[in-house]
Amino acid sequence: MLIDIAKKSPLFSGKTKAQPTQSGPAWKVLIVDDEPDVHTVTKLALSRFKLDDRPLTFINAYSGEQAKELLNQEQDVAVAFIDVVMESDHAGLELVKWIREELRNRNMRLILRTGQPGQAPEENVIVNYDINDYKAKAELDSRKLTTSMYSALRSYRDIMEIEKARLIQLRHRTGLEKVLKATSGLFELRTLHNFADGLLNQVASLLNVDSETLLLSCNAMDLMSEQVDPSAVRILAGTGQFAKHQDLAIPSHIQTLLNKALSQKQCLYEGDYFIGYFPTQSGWTNLLFMDGVKDISELDKQLIDIFAANVGMAFENLLLNQELEDTQSELILKLGDVVESRSKETAHHVKRMSEYCYELAICAGLAREEAELLRRAAPMHDIGKIAIPDAILLKPGKLTDEEWDVMRQHPLIGHQILSNTERPLLDASSVIALQHHEKYDGSGYPNGLSGNDIHIFARIVAIGDVFDALTHKRCYKEAWPIEDVISEMRSQSGKHFDPELLTAFIDNIDIFMKIKENWRDE
Repeated sequence: MLIDIAKKSPLFSGKTKAQPTQSGPAWKVLIVDDEPDVHTVTKLALSRFKLDDRPLTFINAYSGEQAKELLNQEQDVAVAFIDVVMESDHAGLELVKWIREELRNRNMRLILRTGQPGQAPEENVIVNYDINDYKAKAELDSRKLTTSMYSALRSYRDIMEIEKARLIQLRHRTGLEKVLKATSGLFELRTLHNFADGLLNQVASLLNVDSETLLLSCNAMDLMSEQVDPSAVRILAGTGQFAKHQDLAIPSHIQTLLNKALSQKQCLYEGDYFIGYFPTQSGWTNLLFMDGVKDISELDKQLIDIFAANVGMAFENLLLNQELEDTQSELILKLGDVVESRSKETAHHVKRMSEYCYELAICAGLAREEAELLRRAAPMHDIGKIAIPDAILLKPGKLTDEEWDVMRQHPLIGHQILSNTERPLLDASSVIALQHHEKYDGSGYPNGLSGNDIHIFARIVAIGDVFDALTHKRCYKEAWPIEDVISEMRSQSGKHFDPELLTAFIDNIDIFMKIKENWRDE
């Protein structure tokens, strides 16, 4: 005799699982009826039922409210047999509505049963409630019960397969969107440092992990041997315990994994570790080590492979762009040195100017990218002096009015040399060359610009140029004491200098004095 016969209380609820060997989890069937005998008969009739070599497991509820409690706890209930009349005449119908509308479960197959058909006319129920079958208890013998179960379970199985395929497709699309978003962000990073930090953040986001990471790089010559010398591997960035990586010796277990990825020329997923392999056409190979990565799915691996290919292109473009910018910067510094040596100004004037301008730009709130552009462009501020005759440029005494007219041509000459370019660096240099002698009150030259009509780069250069000129010896003067320099510059606030920029400069004078000492003339 089944155990349910002894369980007469409507408060009883439990599971009775089939015991035979099965190829998958049992199908969950919910029986909702206030008559314990109905539970017993239903389970007895379906005790040997199997679909896809999977048996049934039964969940028992003796009221609509108890069914709601169980459904809030149970997942993947495939079929529910629901009595219409229980604690109220329409308790079963109310439960159906709750399942579809509040629980938002459209997958569960609902078979409505009633011993009193007149209480809920069949046509009305089928039209107004989202059920899958409607049966009178009197007609549900063992054979019809089994037939109804096969029909309901096959329908549920097919719905779940379709839903699974939909979720996989959605996850693929979401994953690809994440990859594209991640790599597009990397394409926008213009410096190696930003790229390295960005790569670590994007990979962690892609895998939804928060782990300790290392980004490393080595060139083609170092990859000729089977085992890469750890000293030849450059650490670009790190997180966690590897955040302070400047003096880090690569641990042996990490080195072993790096060598394996390099020899196999592919990403590796071993235990808790992920090694990303990102080659570039220019001969550099980037390697990403991640610790604490578990249960990486096949989809995640595919997404990482796509990400790795795009990272390779991003790094390639970054190197080419950096090579171009480094070449431009070196040429600008060399041209600045030529002007320095010709005008016999102090040895490190253009180098100090670059650092003064960069730091003041940061203090003034400019973006780091803008500050870096200013740092590279500032050395060209006096390039126009290359066309000024030595008799005027090197004159130790006071210039005549005619000589001043010639000297004041150097901003225009510098602008003409550097203008008509689409390169941001040279374009910034031409603006600085033209405007660095303009004054905030409009009394400067060559165009008498004032206030914010003067480009902020030129306003910053004006402060750095005067500070360096006053604090160093020139052919026409001795170096001033710092107290006198600050006093003189304060007196020019709102006249020669932008007041806000000058305040930022003086408030951070220690930064600029340190630059002055680091690039002290011999």
